[in-house]
Amino acid sequence: MRNFQTSFPKLGRGVLLATLLTLAAGAARAEPVQIPSLDQHGGQPLALLGHWFPVKASPKPAPAVLLLHGCGGPYDKKGALSERLLNYVSVLNAEGWHALVLDSLTPRGEKELCTQKIGTRAVTMTERRRDTFGALQWLADRPEVDAQRLALLGWSNGGSTVLASSNTLHPEVKAATQDAPKPRAAVAFYPGCEADLKRGYSPSAPLLILSGGSDDWTAAAPCEALAKASESRGETPPQLKVYPGAFHGFDSLAPVRLRADVPNGVKPGTGVHVGGQAAAREASRQDLLSFLREHLN
Repeated sequence: MRNFQTSFPKLGRGVLLATLLTLAAGAARAEPVQIPSLDQHGGQPLALLGHWFPVKASPKPAPAVLLLHGCGGPYDKKGALSERLLNYVSVLNAEGWHALVLDSLTPRGEKELCTQKIGTRAVTMTERRRDTFGALQWLADRPEVDAQRLALLGWSNGGSTVLASSNTLHPEVKAATQDAPKPRAAVAFYPGCEADLKRGYSPSAPLLILSGGSDDWTAAAPCEALAKASESRGETPPQLKVYPGAFHGFDSLAPVRLRADVPNGVKPGTGVHVGGQAAAREASRQDLLSFLREHLN
């Protein structure tokens, strides 16, 4: 415990507890690591908390996947990494890929963004994009990581971060792709696609978007329009999978419920539906693995 606190002097008790609970929950391979964001605070890079799950038995540098949480952050109500994230980590490790879960909220004093209106959120896409670039650089510098085989994987707000970090029409992304590590593949679960649809989207890496057909929080329609717009420009469009009848968070095990505390969505002020669907959960897992195997192996 003393060594951990010394390595992370700026991180609070809640973050320490979250990491210790994660380790105690069975994720014995997790290592708490400090990730310097490209976001500057007081003239210094903001120190982010990462949960590093390396593949110990890999005889040579292996691919690595960066996991980007949604607006609720990476932790459950007890402060441990969420069961869903740990499940994906296990799946990725089983494929022989390292996994890094990045926490963009706790170092900024935030627990969640879901109940904050878009446009007034305390943590923006600009900050999350810069966090992503910092994490990609950290991964590329690891001797056990193959810097040519990195991937992004995000959910909801983290899925939007995947798009925001891979859109070469944004000046920060364009600059980053010239002199910084870039992903070989990117996957976004139920992202909000409106911002990149308005800007125009030109991917820095092959992109897979996984959306729910009944999603009333981040609807599939803007993502469909984004893919069509990319294709009309003669580019390779994002691959898009839309699962019929599935709501936001379709890959979770939780039952569908109405979240009236969310001010955003297709019909702002009326709440949004969130919850899992078995068929979409299984199909999306297979689609995810097929896509990543194609690009990382």
